[in-house]
Amino acid sequence: MLTGVNVPGGRTPAIDATAFKTVLGRFCSGVTVITALAEDEPLGFACQSFASLSIDPPLVSFFPARTSSTWPRIREVGRFCVNILADDQAEICRQLGRPGADKFAGVEWTGSENGSPLLAGAMASIDCELYDEADGGDHTIVIGRVTCLNEHSEAKPLLFYRAAFGRLDTQ
Repeated sequence: MLTGVNVPGGRTPAIDATAFKTVLGRFCSGVTVITALAEDEPLGFACQSFASLSIDPPLVSFFPARTSSTWPRIREVGRFCVNILADDQAEICRQLGRPGADKFAGVEWTGSENGSPLLAGAMASIDCELYDEADGGDHTIVIGRVTCLNEHSEAKPLLFYRAAFGRLDTQ
């Protein structure tokens, strides 16, 4: 199905939001939870829009929605941990992806190297300091400078595909 074409004169064609979500939903991504600790209160949100950005300097990126009430609080802390979720952590992702007061109720965690919550069972963790931000339309483009990283298990990753969680099926 053709949903957009190049228009002479350099104008950008209108893109239907439903078609945009449907087509981009065909891109499978891993799932992370971005966490920080603010005055002894754990903060976090689920984020599947995460990517490595640069090796030198070591940078990663993620893209919280402008409507996020958690990202501004993490921004104020200035450091955070990216928790890469294992395939058995869908419920933790759902819990930390919801808006609300105590998202961490019943969630096991310890302090990462930079003091941010490191979720029990996460496959890997990446501690970062806030490096830069840029406008990304209805999202913010966040760049973090990696200060520490660790692998925690050989579990398979939690995946997000076509608006649902999935698992990597390897032989």
